[in-house]
Amino acid sequence: MVSDLNMLLIESLCPTDTPASEQLILDFDARTKSRLRTRLASGEEVGLFLPRGTILRGGDKLQAKDGRIVEVVSAPEALVEARCTSAFELARTAYHLGNRHVAVQVGEGALRIQQDHVLEHMLEGLGAELQHIVAAFEPEAGAYAPGHHHAERGATEAKIHVMGGHA
Repeated sequence: MVSDLNMLLIESLCPTDTPASEQLILDFDARTKSRLRTRLASGEEVGLFLPRGTILRGGDKLQAKDGRIVEVVSAPEALVEARCTSAFELARTAYHLGNRHVAVQVGEGALRIQQDHVLEHMLEGLGAELQHIVAAFEPEAGAYAPGHHHAERGATEAKIHVMGGHA
Protein backbone atom coordinates (compact mmCIF):
# COMPACT_ATOMS: atom_id res chain seq x y z
CA MET A 1 0.00 0.00 0.00
CA VAL A 2 1.07 3.60 -0.48
CA SER A 3 2.88 5.02 2.55
CA ASP A 4 3.46 8.57 1.26
CA LEU A 5 0.44 10.66 2.25
CA ASN A 6 1.49 13.42 -0.17
CA MET A 7 1.37 11.10 -3.18
CA LEU A 8 -1.29 11.90 -5.76
CA LEU A 9 -3.87 9.10 -5.84
CA ILE A 10 -5.65 8.05 -9.02
CA GLU A 11 -8.60 5.71 -8.56
CA SER A 12 -11.00 6.26 -11.43
CA LEU A 13 -11.36 6.55 -15.18
CA CYS A 14 -13.24 9.42 -16.79
CA PRO A 15 -14.55 10.13 -20.32
CA THR A 16 -11.80 10.42 -22.93
CA ASP A 17 -13.14 13.77 -24.16
CA THR A 18 -12.34 15.39 -20.78
CA PRO A 19 -9.42 17.86 -21.13
CA ALA A 20 -6.31 16.71 -19.25
CA SER A 21 -3.76 18.82 -17.41
CA GLU A 22 -1.26 15.99 -16.78
CA GLN A 23 0.20 13.00 -18.61
CA LEU A 24 1.05 9.51 -17.40
CA ILE A 25 3.44 7.79 -19.82
CA LEU A 26 3.40 3.99 -19.42
CA ASP A 27 4.53 0.97 -21.43
CA PHE A 28 2.05 -1.84 -22.06
CA ASP A 29 3.09 -3.96 -19.08
CA ALA A 30 2.56 -1.02 -16.72
CA ARG A 31 -0.81 -0.28 -18.35
CA THR A 32 -1.99 -3.80 -17.39
CA LYS A 33 -1.40 -3.22 -13.67
CA SER A 34 -4.29 -1.98 -11.59
CA ARG A 35 -1.99 -1.14 -8.65
CA LEU A 36 1.10 0.86 -9.53
CA ARG A 37 3.42 3.45 -7.98
CA THR A 38 4.81 5.64 -10.75
CA ARG A 39 5.37 9.25 -11.82
CA LEU A 40 3.54 11.69 -14.05
CA ALA A 41 5.44 13.19 -16.99
CA SER A 42 5.98 16.23 -14.73
CA GLY A 43 7.83 14.01 -12.23
CA GLU A 44 5.14 14.02 -9.53
CA GLU A 45 4.76 10.65 -7.81
CA VAL A 46 1.37 8.96 -8.13
CA GLY A 47 -0.32 5.85 -6.82
CA LEU A 48 -2.61 4.15 -9.32
CA PHE A 49 -5.46 2.14 -7.74
CA LEU A 50 -7.89 1.08 -10.45
CA PRO A 51 -10.45 -1.72 -10.51
CA ARG A 52 -8.73 -5.09 -10.91
CA GLY A 53 -8.48 -6.18 -14.53
CA THR A 54 -8.35 -2.63 -15.92
CA ILE A 55 -6.18 -2.32 -19.02
CA LEU A 56 -5.26 1.28 -19.85
CA ARG A 57 -5.02 2.45 -23.46
CA GLY A 58 -3.25 5.46 -24.87
CA GLY A 59 -5.73 8.34 -24.74
CA ASP A 60 -7.59 7.05 -21.68
CA LYS A 61 -8.26 9.71 -19.07
CA LEU A 62 -8.00 9.24 -15.32
CA GLN A 63 -9.27 11.41 -12.50
CA ALA A 64 -6.96 12.02 -9.56
CA LYS A 65 -8.29 12.44 -6.01
CA ASP A 66 -7.49 16.18 -6.18
CA GLY A 67 -9.68 16.55 -9.30
CA ARG A 68 -6.93 16.77 -11.90
CA ILE A 69 -7.43 14.86 -15.15
CA VAL A 70 -4.50 12.74 -16.31
CA GLU A 71 -4.12 11.45 -19.88
CA VAL A 72 -2.56 8.03 -20.38
CA VAL A 73 0.15 8.02 -23.06
CA SER A 74 1.46 4.74 -24.49
CA ALA A 75 5.24 4.82 -24.10
CA PRO A 76 7.40 3.70 -27.01
CA GLU A 77 8.89 0.26 -26.40
CA ALA A 78 10.97 -2.42 -28.12
CA LEU A 79 8.71 -4.35 -30.52
CA VAL A 80 9.00 -6.78 -33.39
CA GLU A 81 6.93 -6.19 -36.50
CA ALA A 82 6.18 -9.30 -38.55
CA ARG A 83 5.18 -9.07 -42.22
CA CYS A 84 4.30 -11.96 -44.49
CA THR A 85 4.13 -12.38 -48.27
CA SER A 86 0.47 -13.41 -48.29
CA ALA A 87 -2.71 -13.00 -46.29
CA PHE A 88 -2.68 -16.76 -45.63
CA GLU A 89 0.82 -16.60 -44.10
CA LEU A 90 -0.14 -13.57 -42.00
CA ALA A 91 -3.26 -15.35 -40.71
CA ARG A 92 -1.19 -18.45 -39.93
CA THR A 93 1.34 -16.34 -38.06
CA ALA A 94 -1.44 -14.62 -36.09
CA TYR A 95 -2.92 -18.03 -35.25
CA HIS A 96 0.36 -19.31 -33.81
CA LEU A 97 0.85 -16.16 -31.73
CA GLY A 98 -2.73 -16.38 -30.46
CA ASN A 99 -2.23 -20.04 -29.62
CA ARG A 100 0.54 -18.89 -27.27
CA HIS A 101 -1.68 -16.21 -25.66
CA VAL A 102 0.68 -13.45 -26.80
CA ALA A 103 -0.54 -9.86 -26.83
CA VAL A 104 -0.57 -8.85 -30.53
CA GLN A 105 -1.13 -5.51 -32.20
CA VAL A 106 -2.74 -6.03 -35.60
CA GLY A 107 -1.91 -3.51 -38.30
CA GLU A 108 -2.41 -3.21 -42.02
CA GLY A 109 -0.48 -6.25 -43.30
CA ALA A 110 1.61 -6.61 -40.13
CA LEU A 111 1.59 -7.95 -36.59
CA ARG A 112 3.49 -6.39 -33.69
CA ILE A 113 4.59 -8.10 -30.48
CA GLN A 114 6.94 -7.21 -27.67
CA GLN A 115 10.48 -8.40 -28.41
CA ASP A 116 11.00 -12.03 -27.43
CA HIS A 117 13.78 -14.08 -29.03
CA VAL A 118 11.86 -17.38 -28.74
CA LEU A 119 8.79 -15.95 -30.49
CA GLU A 120 10.99 -14.22 -33.07
CA HIS A 121 12.58 -17.58 -33.92
CA MET A 122 9.11 -19.12 -34.31
CA LEU A 123 7.98 -16.25 -36.56
CA GLU A 124 11.04 -16.63 -38.76
CA GLY A 125 10.31 -20.36 -39.00
CA LEU A 126 6.83 -19.48 -40.24
CA GLY A 127 8.38 -17.35 -42.99
CA ALA A 128 7.66 -13.90 -41.52
CA GLU A 129 9.99 -11.01 -42.25
CA LEU A 130 10.87 -9.33 -38.95
CA GLN A 131 11.84 -5.79 -38.16
CA HIS A 132 12.82 -4.48 -34.72
CA ILE A 133 11.11 -1.17 -34.02
CA VAL A 134 10.43 1.19 -31.15
CA ALA A 135 6.80 2.29 -31.00
CA ALA A 136 3.77 2.52 -28.74
CA PHE A 137 2.21 -0.93 -28.22
CA GLU A 138 -1.59 -1.17 -28.38
CA PRO A 139 -2.44 -4.88 -28.70
CA GLU A 140 -5.87 -6.25 -29.54
CA ALA A 141 -8.37 -6.85 -26.78
CA GLY A 142 -9.05 -10.51 -25.97
CA ALA A 143 -12.28 -11.96 -27.32
CA TYR A 144 -13.41 -13.77 -24.17
CA ALA A 145 -12.00 -11.82 -21.24
CA PRO A 146 -14.50 -9.19 -20.07
CA GLY A 147 -12.96 -6.08 -18.59
CA HIS A 148 -13.63 -2.40 -18.23
CA HIS A 149 -15.04 -0.56 -21.17
CA HIS A 150 -15.86 2.99 -22.08
CA ALA A 151 -19.23 3.91 -23.53
CA GLU A 152 -17.57 5.82 -26.35
CA ARG A 153 -15.63 2.67 -27.37
CA GLY A 154 -18.68 0.42 -27.33
CA ALA A 155 -20.06 -1.97 -24.77
CA THR A 156 -18.47 -5.02 -26.39
CA GLU A 157 -14.86 -4.04 -25.72
CA ALA A 158 -13.06 -6.73 -23.74
CA LYS A 159 -9.80 -6.58 -21.85
CA ILE A 160 -6.67 -8.16 -23.21
CA HIS A 161 -6.07 -11.73 -22.10
CA VAL A 162 -2.89 -11.29 -20.09
CA MET A 163 -0.96 -14.32 -18.92
CA GLY A 164 1.41 -14.46 -15.99
CA GLY A 165 -0.57 -12.36 -13.51
CA HIS A 166 0.15 -8.93 -15.00
CA ALA A 167 -3.33 -7.58 -14.31
